[in-house]
Amino acid sequence: MTSNISKNAFAMLNEQQLTQLSSAASALNKEQLIWASGYLAGLAGAVALPASATETEQTQAVATATLTILYGSQTGNAKGVANKYKAQVESKGVQAKVVSMADYKPRSIKNETHLLVVVSTHGEGDAPDDAVELHEFLASKKAPKLPHLKYAVIGLGDTSYEFFCQTAKDFEQRLSTLGATAFAERLDCDVDYETAISAWSEKVDSVLVDLLKPVQTTQVSSTTPVANAVAESIYTKQNPFGASLSESLKITGRDSIKDIRHIEISLEDSGIQYLPGDALGVYFLNDENMIERIVNATNTDANAQVTLGEESLTLAQALKERLEITLSYPGFIKAYQAATQQQALADLMADKAALRNYLNESQIVDIVEAFPAKVDEQTLVDALRVITPRLYSIASSQAEVEDEVHLTVAHVEYEANGFTHQGGASGYLSTRVEEGAEVKVYVENNDNFRLPADDSTPIIMVGPGTGIAPFRAFMQERDARGATGNNWLLFGNPSFTQDFLYQTEWQGYLKTGLLTKISLAFSRDQAEKIYVQDRLRENAKEVFDWLEAGAHFYVCGDATRMAKDVESALLDIIQTQGNKSEADAKVYLTDMRKAKRYQKDVY
Repeated sequence: MTSNISKNAFAMLNEQQLTQLSSAASALNKEQLIWASGYLAGLAGAVALPASATETEQTQAVATATLTILYGSQTGNAKGVANKYKAQVESKGVQAKVVSMADYKPRSIKNETHLLVVVSTHGEGDAPDDAVELHEFLASKKAPKLPHLKYAVIGLGDTSYEFFCQTAKDFEQRLSTLGATAFAERLDCDVDYETAISAWSEKVDSVLVDLLKPVQTTQVSSTTPVANAVAESIYTKQNPFGASLSESLKITGRDSIKDIRHIEISLEDSGIQYLPGDALGVYFLNDENMIERIVNATNTDANAQVTLGEESLTLAQALKERLEITLSYPGFIKAYQAATQQQALADLMADKAALRNYLNESQIVDIVEAFPAKVDEQTLVDALRVITPRLYSIASSQAEVEDEVHLTVAHVEYEANGFTHQGGASGYLSTRVEEGAEVKVYVENNDNFRLPADDSTPIIMVGPGTGIAPFRAFMQERDARGATGNNWLLFGNPSFTQDFLYQTEWQGYLKTGLLTKISLAFSRDQAEKIYVQDRLRENAKEVFDWLEAGAHFYVCGDATRMAKDVESALLDIIQTQGNKSEADAKVYLTDMRKAKRYQKDVY
């Protein structure tokens, strides 16, 4: 035991004290040692410091308890919530630190005393990429018991999806199973998460202040929101920029089954900066015809005054500018049924599978027209949730387009319930906004989808459909930087003649040598459908050779099927070409993810 003690111990303790300490420690198990270390630290904090102690030493003696805020985020929302909450509790004297789950060593959780988890959910209840390792670790046999940990969980999600906030529920269940104690009830946030978190924090902040005695130091000011916001744009989700739509051009053929648009937006005079991999948040106005139909079905007055928060406006204004009426969700059905007392709606709510299927193809207008009833204007407003800007992967690099931003947008349009339906933002950008009109936008940074810092690093880009957008930005950026790393694109869509997005540009990059290799998968150009994952498997040896050479692997597009199929193909390639077991292949891919060599931008 003595041999494992730092030499500094001999300077602090005499031989008799050291012997007594070693003897006592040798009789304790691991958990008892952890408890004893905390007990001794508490005794040390109670001992008066000598008058000669410096202010810094006093600060270190007091600042022993820290709130660790762990975030798992695919697009950056959870990160933003974590940083904002850190600044908030620090302003009340609580010491806190923010750590991405991607940078967190899972075994370190045994050392935490107070933990706040902020995490989003993707796909069919999946954890975001940077949370996968910790999420799996806490469910494994390797996870330690956590009887001394106090925690809280904030989940970010969308009630229009079946597995609402599932990852947050998983974290709570796993922490509780390991013996940790919640200091606050789990908060599951819908898309309007700012309001919910504000209300939650009003109750929780005082609990945290009691748990973590305020840090007695004036040095906390270095982490105030003002200091952190210096490099941030003044234009945010709460304060978007009024940009100008420069162009909306259809880039699929006349006979294509898809309507995909190339959108160009001017950011002139905004000072907005973005990086390849970032997303653009786009606000939109709802369709006038849809608003009229909702007003008629609910027998409401479009000119009646309603309130949203502290703002007063007409019902028509609220429905056009502020409320979500294209995406439907269980919360609206519940509120509308409570207001109208229709038994048919109650029966629909009782069958969760039927309700989910109905909501998948129905917008708010379909619901009120199928179940018309007279409702109060304010009741209708209260039943709806606020409009959420849509996020689009940016398809340009400012190194090439300067004060512009480009998007690749699939115009959502389908027939249901006897009417043609459009997506909220995609319909707005594709058909309802004229060139030169204002579009409110902001940049959503995505540090989980970045080009390698070393321009000589090879990259493999898998982006079928509109998933090609960020890779167009990647190529523009690498071209401008004179990057020497090899670049390989795997792109898929239904038809070569109708759906090869940005074909001329990719052929130009091949000709100049910037694009080293392109693998195309046009699913309907032959009897047997071929997808990007099939092209990966066909090129298995070359893919693995690139990975062994340090290549970064990127995936953008559909999260539900494509991204999972690509990952399955990638694991098979690593296993077969690397002569590895299934378990070792998973470790290889996990190591790539931790090194930020495997990144996904999926939706």
